[in-house]
Amino acid sequence: MPGSTTADAVVVGAGHNGLVAACYLARAGLHVEVVERDEVLGGAVSTVERWPGVRVDRGSSAHVIVRHSGVVEELDLAAHGLRYLDCDPWGFAPAPAPGDPGPDGRPLVFSVDLDATCASIAAACGEDDARAYRRFVGVWGPRSRAVVDSFGRRPTPLGLARAFWPLGAPTGDGPRTPGGDLAVDFLGSGDALLDRWFTSERLKAALAWFGAQSGPPMSEPGTAAMVAWVALLHDTPPGHPVGGSGGLTEALRRRLESDGGRVTLGDGAARLLVDGGPDGGRVTGVETVSGRRIAAPVVVAACHVLATRDLAGASAPPALADAAPPVGNGFGLVLRCLTDALPAYPGVDPAVSAQGLQLLCTDRAQLAAAHGDWLAGRLPREPVPLAMSFSASDDTLAPPGRHVVTVWGQWYPYDLADGGDWDALADAEAQRLVAAVDRFAPGFAGSVHDVHVQTPLLLERELSLLRGNVMHVEMGLASMFAFRPTPALAGYRVPGLDGLYLAGASTHPGGGVSGNSGRTAARVVLTDRRPLARARTRVQDVAGRLLRAGR
Repeated sequence: MPGSTTADAVVVGAGHNGLVAACYLARAGLHVEVVERDEVLGGAVSTVERWPGVRVDRGSSAHVIVRHSGVVEELDLAAHGLRYLDCDPWGFAPAPAPGDPGPDGRPLVFSVDLDATCASIAAACGEDDARAYRRFVGVWGPRSRAVVDSFGRRPTPLGLARAFWPLGAPTGDGPRTPGGDLAVDFLGSGDALLDRWFTSERLKAALAWFGAQSGPPMSEPGTAAMVAWVALLHDTPPGHPVGGSGGLTEALRRRLESDGGRVTLGDGAARLLVDGGPDGGRVTGVETVSGRRIAAPVVVAACHVLATRDLAGASAPPALADAAPPVGNGFGLVLRCLTDALPAYPGVDPAVSAQGLQLLCTDRAQLAAAHGDWLAGRLPREPVPLAMSFSASDDTLAPPGRHVVTVWGQWYPYDLADGGDWDALADAEAQRLVAAVDRFAPGFAGSVHDVHVQTPLLLERELSLLRGNVMHVEMGLASMFAFRPTPALAGYRVPGLDGLYLAGASTHPGGGVSGNSGRTAARVVLTDRRPLARARTRVQDVAGRLLRAGR
């Protein structure tokens, strides 16, 4: 029979948020165990040997938000082996492909160096847009830093006010209030913001495609801040860990183990152990798939919120049992390509184009059409690709003469309106997406030796991403901040089930690699434990005085 163990806290799920939560709890002195069904550490922040000698990311590749959140520094992950390679230039948008409508032009190159970026915009789009971009970064830099601040706090009215109120303070440019143009900008769409600032469609398309990586189309309300995140990348660019995306989660495990924590792979939680019923209970631990019981007064569920509901079963209180956050109908299609060359854009040195995000979109109409097809449950009639090729700067990923090129196509439905079978469609859709890259980088298709295709269905199978949604829950305005994953569950606690906490992409601030959710969940746990710790200390003090008096 499997044995039983005890812990101060059990974390369900060894994705990066679960590991971050575990690290903060262990650093505070708690005995922590992380349990994970997968044999691979890291969930969607992991890297495996996909082909002999070739290391390939399973989920994320470019890390953006975590480089601004402070988690890496607070946990001193560099001392535990994490080393980031800066993506600089962090963005590249090619000139229109041959045969595309519109004038030929120069590529857009977005660097950490703002002067160099503005020079590229001036050459490709004109001096007016270059000057506008410089002003844009100046205005939206402080605003985006406020977003960073809000992501690192519980989404309470007070927390949001603390993050954004400084933007309403008087400045040298005159008074500004939290209402007025600030509210319009934050609540407005990314497209509207871009149209107010810029004239060149090529520039607007590149920035819209960057912003759309969060999920919603830039035509939706509340997406302006997703576009404006570019302002921060002129301070700290996206990064790729040496050895692959999993370098982050491997460093987190080493940090956790250095503080006495433990990670168990291949034996995830099967159910929560609960004392009491759905009208009011307390978690007492978890039972794993193997039947092992881990007694603990705290469980941090860093898995999908609906997976947490399943683990609670009949003990789920109404706030959890009735949770129905918008999961959506898939998100995207990912190709992991083994090639013998990097994508080569005409007249562009691969040392420039291959460092960051290759934003292969020159007209926002392409994005609108792809999203419209997704809404209708169709495959995109014109796939829109984003390419990344970090083996250009990291020789640990592939042997000499080989490269790993990730191609991302967004807005591919999980359920197809015509009943199509993803297993049967995968290869043909991969070829279409490769061809979409080849239009901008002629010869790319011929360089591809093998492809691992991650359809929305395979993302669910491989990474437990429900319905292929890499963000767990849709990232629209109606499911962000205090609405995520639902208003009743937005505080990281589960009302009616004491000791159960939520973390992961289902919770604020949502998907992407940031660690914010895990850190905030750990802070909530530690806040709730302080009264108990103080009571224990008082008891120990009294006992100590009695013992000393007895002597």
